[in-house]
Amino acid sequence: MQDRTFAASRRTFIAAGLSSLAAGALSRLFAQPPLADQGFASTRKIGTGIYATISDPSKGAQTTCNGGFLVGKDAALLIEGFNSPAGAAFQFDALRLTTKVPIRAALDTHFHYDHSMGNAFYSAHQIPLWAHTDTARRISETYASMQTMPREKTLAPFDKRIREAKTDLGRAHSQTDLAAASEILASVRASKLSLPTRSLDPEELPLSIDLGGLTAILEHHTGHSGTDIIVRIHHQNIVFTGDLLFQGKYPVTFDPKASISAWRRTLAVFASFDKDTLFVPGHGQLCGQEAIATTLAIFDDITEQAHKLFRSGTPLEDAKDLYIVPPSFKHFPIWSWGFVIGSAIELLYAEWAPGASSRTL
Repeated sequence: MQDRTFAASRRTFIAAGLSSLAAGALSRLFAQPPLADQGFASTRKIGTGIYATISDPSKGAQTTCNGGFLVGKDAALLIEGFNSPAGAAFQFDALRLTTKVPIRAALDTHFHYDHSMGNAFYSAHQIPLWAHTDTARRISETYASMQTMPREKTLAPFDKRIREAKTDLGRAHSQTDLAAASEILASVRASKLSLPTRSLDPEELPLSIDLGGLTAILEHHTGHSGTDIIVRIHHQNIVFTGDLLFQGKYPVTFDPKASISAWRRTLAVFASFDKDTLFVPGHGQLCGQEAIATTLAIFDDITEQAHKLFRSGTPLEDAKDLYIVPPSFKHFPIWSWGFVIGSAIELLYAEWAPGASSRTL
């Protein structure tokens, strides 16, 4: 484990150095007023024909995640369906402040509710909706039943975990999970499911999209949901990552198709991008390579602690509550203990189980 500890320390050191490099570029971006600002989200220009929509969930849940749009001479591309039709409408209106060119499509970077529940707005405006080929199925399988099942029945497993928690710590963790599940349910029940009209098969990616003087590359990477697609604008070193990158937060890992080892390989790919790359993360503020190094360090820390528990024979259900947030990440929000920490440990235990095909250590 010494090598892993050294790697985490080195990444923290690198992150600190890169933060100062990114700070100058980001401060110049934020020196200009945003194109649009509704409190819950603001949209600002971050490149030639490139705009980022950054959410502030503390001021409303209309968007929740980050997105943006690209504007060429001939067409535009919207990125993300957000948490609600109101969120998608905000971004659409911001786009129309800049251009009247036709909209080629709106892209969901993956199927999760906070990136897709606003799709109905795009459908109502006859905007083609693009997403990974598995997105339509997973939206339907995951969220359709939530719209019809009684609220109490949907949340019953989370209530049960609170009642049956063996420790005060476990009970507190389970309460954060109930709050997160309630948030998801509220979003899904307030929305009409709208499915992609064009499926992007990973076999056809990367895919180049020419908008007229502005070219975007759509790429599939693994780790967060199994349906993740990023948008790269190579000649301007800008990347929209979806939830393959969280800035200043612990990554959410609850999806059954998530993989810590695959996610870390994807982050290593991001780390190979130009040192001046500007990332639009799925959640958090605009960032540079320092966010990649920090996220890898978070995964290093979870992995190291989980592996000690695994080697000592600690049962999975107990191990999920035993992770200790280190001082270096104390200020990083954890949206839900079970959906973030517990699920990451569960994924790691599965990778280390006898006969598992992938290993992180």
